[in-house]
Amino acid sequence: MITVGVEEEYLLLDPETGMPVPLSEEVRGSSGLAPVVEHRELQSELLQAQVEVATPVCKDLDEVGGHLLRLRHAVGAAAEELGCRIAACATAPLRAAAPVPVSRNRRYLAMQSQAPQLVAEQLINGMHVHAEVPDPHVGVAVLNRIRVWLPVLVAMSANSPLWDGHDTGFASWRTMIFGRWPVSGPPPYFVDLADHEHRVQNLLSSGIISDTGQIYWQARLSGRYPTVEVRCMDVQLRADDAVMFAGIVRALVATAIRDEKAGTPPPQCSPELLQGANWLAARHGIGGSLVTPSGDRRSAGDVLHQLMEHITPALEEAGDIREVGSLVHRLLRQGTPADRQRRALDQGLPALIDLITTQSTAP
Repeated sequence: MITVGVEEEYLLLDPETGMPVPLSEEVRGSSGLAPVVEHRELQSELLQAQVEVATPVCKDLDEVGGHLLRLRHAVGAAAEELGCRIAACATAPLRAAAPVPVSRNRRYLAMQSQAPQLVAEQLINGMHVHAEVPDPHVGVAVLNRIRVWLPVLVAMSANSPLWDGHDTGFASWRTMIFGRWPVSGPPPYFVDLADHEHRVQNLLSSGIISDTGQIYWQARLSGRYPTVEVRCMDVQLRADDAVMFAGIVRALVATAIRDEKAGTPPPQCSPELLQGANWLAARHGIGGSLVTPSGDRRSAGDVLHQLMEHITPALEEAGDIREVGSLVHRLLRQGTPADRQRRALDQGLPALIDLITTQSTAP
């Protein structure tokens, strides 16, 4: 069974104004966290109004859900003690005129020097799913096979329609903000592991990036773990939706490994078509049409059906088909978290703040 782990990033917001508050160090240092949250499970993020949690390695989705709820509740309680709340939304709906301070970390300070405006606007939160692969050679083959499905995950996970108090018109504005870094967006197609390593080395030796952590492709080989890291999803309002994506990503990776062993030719998609599909997914979420892995434009419902057909054998083998299938049906019925944010904003700012903060600790 392929193991998985999930990382989530949250905002710290003032519960009255909805403004980001730079209290990440205080939240991380809360004495109340120690009995239930281990040091490695809670990390600083780029800006001091953000925190990141990471689950342990998990064998099944029940474990993933249990750890995410534990971490969300613990961090949420620590934030409440300090007069703020965590918000599992992928963009800050409001920002003050003055930028949020950068976390006191040498690497983050270097990034601020390199790209000050980008860092100032990096009030965005994603979720990353790590899925185990046997070795880097297989990992590169997995990247080649799952890259065509990443825009679908962007559309399904859309949870960032708001920026500076207004609707951007995009379901995932986070995707657009993150895409401004020099090495970002859908990953390229690699001939093999040697090609992957050569390209990464070129990026480093050219000085375009200072370390491999600045490879912000939406799926990449992890530099710390024997995993493929899928990082295209917006952080989710609800923990069970995050569990759904953990199951989908694991099934995509398992399917890719199976197809690679069977010698099935990997799907081909030109960089410009994949980039366009990613833009379309960020723009409309599942409220319009999407591009299929073969390059056809279809309704979002049809493309989600294709995705589920593609991964159903892997979901069944893992015992995840019922849970993931039910959550996908709910998504199609109720819409994305971006849709929920828009409906809440129509009711006024207090309703929006209540949604993005209270739902963050909902099961």
